[in-house]
Amino acid sequence: MSSCKEDDPRIDGIQSRIRVVPNFPKPGIMFQDITTVLLDPRAFKDTIDLFVERYKSKNITVVAGIEARGFIFGPPIALAIGAKFVPLRKPKKLPGKVIREEYDLEYGSDCLEMHVGAVEPEERALVVDDLIATGGTLCAAMNLLERAGAEVVECACVIEIPDLKGRDRLNGKPLFVLVESQ
Repeated sequence: MSSCKEDDPRIDGIQSRIRVVPNFPKPGIMFQDITTVLLDPRAFKDTIDLFVERYKSKNITVVAGIEARGFIFGPPIALAIGAKFVPLRKPKKLPGKVIREEYDLEYGSDCLEMHVGAVEPEERALVVDDLIATGGTLCAAMNLLERAGAEVVECACVIEIPDLKGRDRLNGKPLFVLVESQ
C-alpha cells in the first residue's frame, strides 16, 4: 500500500478541506468534494507539492489526467516535473481520431477517450485523478495508456475510499493517495 506519510502536517490541512456531500450524485453516495480544497490556496499548493515531491525523480514523461478533476491536478504536476499532460476525456469531447475504453463506476458506467498519438510507445506514464472508489476509471485509464504502448508507472489520487476496494482492481499497479476517506 502506497500512501502519503500520515505524519506530514500538510495532510491534515488537505483532509480538513475536503467536503463530504451526502446523496450526491444519487442517493446513498457520499461524494468527496475536492472543490473546497481548491478554495484554500495553501491546501491546493500542498496537494500539488506532495505529488511533485513524489514524482520529480521518477522519469515520468506523461501525466494523464482523468476528466474532469484529474484536469485540475494533472497539469501543474506535469509542468513541475517536466512531463507532457494528456487529457483522458469523456466520449465525443476530443476532435480527431481517438481510442476508447469503457468501464464501470460506483454508480453506473462510462467511457474514456484519448487522442491517437498522444502517447508514444515506451513513455513512462502517471495517471492522476481526484479519487479512487471502485477502481474502474483508473483501470480504464491504464488500459488506454498501455494500449498506446506506455508503461504506467503509478496512479495518484488525492482521496481513496478503501471500503470500495478499488485498489484491488489495479492488478498490483502502485497507487499513491494523500487521504483515505473516513
